[in-house]
Amino acid sequence: MIETSSGRDRPWMAGPGRPWVTYGLIVSCCLLFVIGPASGLNPGYGTGGRLVEAQSTYFERWGVVPSALWSGAPDQPLAPLTALFVHGNWLHLLGNMLFLYVFGAMTEERMGRVQFAVFYLVTGYLALLGYAAAHADSAQTLVGASGSISGVLGAFLWLFPRARVTSLFPFLFFLPLRFPAWAVLIFWVALQWLAARQADDRPGVAYLAHLVGFTLGFLYAWGRFGRRARVGGAARASEGESQP
Repeated sequence: MIETSSGRDRPWMAGPGRPWVTYGLIVSCCLLFVIGPASGLNPGYGTGGRLVEAQSTYFERWGVVPSALWSGAPDQPLAPLTALFVHGNWLHLLGNMLFLYVFGAMTEERMGRVQFAVFYLVTGYLALLGYAAAHADSAQTLVGASGSISGVLGAFLWLFPRARVTSLFPFLFFLPLRFPAWAVLIFWVALQWLAARQADDRPGVAYLAHLVGFTLGFLYAWGRFGRRARVGGAARASEGESQP
């Protein structure tokens, strides 16, 4: 969770109040997941084989299938947008929402609500579009907000280079360790890049979408806000290990 001073102590804030766009995105994704077939909580989708079939149909209807995206069907241009609000399982949802909550609130406050909302949707759309272009023949369905959240991480890295992040690492017995946000995020990018190289022949895990989103977010923040908008104070934050 982000631990920062109150809004009145942050002169860089674009506007007063809570980060309602971030909260709204989290609530929307969680609500759609719970009422959809992937959660397993909606009895209307049945159980067993019927539930699995409903999940497959649901993901294909609202997700991105690269081979279908370029088919010219009239509903396909909206697929990368709707896919941002669909998640495959509980771990996928919770990991994405954790990162959105940790890094989205401060980024939204810096950008402003409207600009952040547009940035989130456009970055996620382009990230999924980039992955689909690189794997145009793939029939693997892509869902999730990872591309958008990766964009938020990229923007956060530029806007808050000295923020401090407390991370829990299972391989170090869950010891809480504090690092600069830039070190954590650059390490995350390196992991995504290595994973993307290893997954080139096995499309389905959208590591490339993560990299595209992160790069777009970083470049947007750099071009839109410039060096003078960067926050030099060391804000405090904490996060788990899960990745979007």
